[in-house]
Amino acid sequence: MKKRRQPIIIPNVLVQDYAAEGKSLARIDGKVIFIERTVPGDVVDIQLYKNKKDWAEGFPIKFSKLSEERIEPFCEHFEICGGCQWQMLPYDKQLIFKQKQVADNLLRIGKIDLPEILPIIGADETRFYRNKLEYTFANKRFIPDDEFIQLKQQNLPITNEGSFGGFHAKGVFDKVVSINKCHLQSEPTNEIRNAITTFCIDNKYSFYDIKNHTGWLRNMMVRIATTGEWMVNIMLGFEDEKMQQHLFDFILQKFPSITSLLYTINTKVNDSIYDLTPVAYYGKGYIEEKLEDYNFIISPKSFFQTNTKQGEKLYSITRDFAELTSNEIVYDLYCGTGSIGIFVSKLAQKIIGVETVSEAIEDAKKNAILNNIHHTHFFAGDVIKICNDDFFATHGKPNVIITDPPRAGMHEKLVHKLLDIAAPIIVYVSCNPATQARDLALLNEKYRVTKIQPVDMFPHTHHIENVVQLKLR
Repeated sequence: MKKRRQPIIIPNVLVQDYAAEGKSLARIDGKVIFIERTVPGDVVDIQLYKNKKDWAEGFPIKFSKLSEERIEPFCEHFEICGGCQWQMLPYDKQLIFKQKQVADNLLRIGKIDLPEILPIIGADETRFYRNKLEYTFANKRFIPDDEFIQLKQQNLPITNEGSFGGFHAKGVFDKVVSINKCHLQSEPTNEIRNAITTFCIDNKYSFYDIKNHTGWLRNMMVRIATTGEWMVNIMLGFEDEKMQQHLFDFILQKFPSITSLLYTINTKVNDSIYDLTPVAYYGKGYIEEKLEDYNFIISPKSFFQTNTKQGEKLYSITRDFAELTSNEIVYDLYCGTGSIGIFVSKLAQKIIGVETVSEAIEDAKKNAILNNIHHTHFFAGDVIKICNDDFFATHGKPNVIITDPPRAGMHEKLVHKLLDIAAPIIVYVSCNPATQARDLALLNEKYRVTKIQPVDMFPHTHHIENVVQLKLR
């Protein structure tokens, strides 16, 4: 029988600096150790779970001393649900670390000449800032370590079965963290989730079993707009008209502020609804949001910046970096529902938007009509295939390209396509400075980076948006 390896534990380690992805670091005899759930100034015993020659990764098993920079987290679910990992840090410190994250990624991965990075733009509101949240209902919950130990010490039964509403537990696919109050979205979002949970328990409606794929009540998405409109979309494991009507009528009676109530039947193994059809039970089936003077239709499957107020700042910076004079043809790549293209449209001669998701392009066209904008043109498909010589001959070559890819960044073929197109200005909006840095290194063949502006869209997390202006050499 193979002997089990003893865990490697390093005692009394001083956490020295912030790293990336929410981790901090320490250096021991020239070796860098990345540590979860710590901040600079903590002194901890670390258990390693990865151990290489020059670096290692670990987590704290004992705190000998807490950093003086720590503050009391405001959420009762901190460190359990896996979100808002930086509540123990003052917001001004979070911004310092996020600025450092952008600089480290661009210098370490990009390895190109950079201008001075502009000071990060922080959020005015650091709680209740999200316009969209997704909850999970399940028949098993995640039991936190403290509760598990307490139950064991008191010889009380340990069971995780029941009916719960909350968020997926980090690193555990089949259990949810039962949430009482989340501080990410304003009320009545918690009241809606808790009321639905209680109602379905009282009526003995089954909660979804994530592992065995059985049960009725599955997920819920809540969206709110600054216009005061609310959308709730409830995902169900199977169709049952009687139960649906009973639940939905209860929701509408208890929460009259809901302007659109939808449901989606999902019989698949995964939770994605992008190949499913939400059905409007009440209301128009979408909500309308406003950025500056522009109105946007947001349907259940639409992508929209999840922090509306910071999104407005992000788009304003993007527009400034585009340096438009009303004479430019602007290509908006990964345009989604057309929000960036429409936001900059007053200063452009023409907007050409390209997006792979056809439903998003339909929303983009509706948004252009809604705002009485007639010089936007939106196309569904792969930008590499769409942007050929015939397309340029028809619509004109771009003077400015705006690209806002997903976290994985741009496909290498698209980067080479941008080099071929050789637009005078590229504005690269990124939610992942690491993949952005990789792409900037490739673009460096023909472009120089001229402006860099980080924007904090997600307070109390390690996530950061970054806008970069590039100009043709």
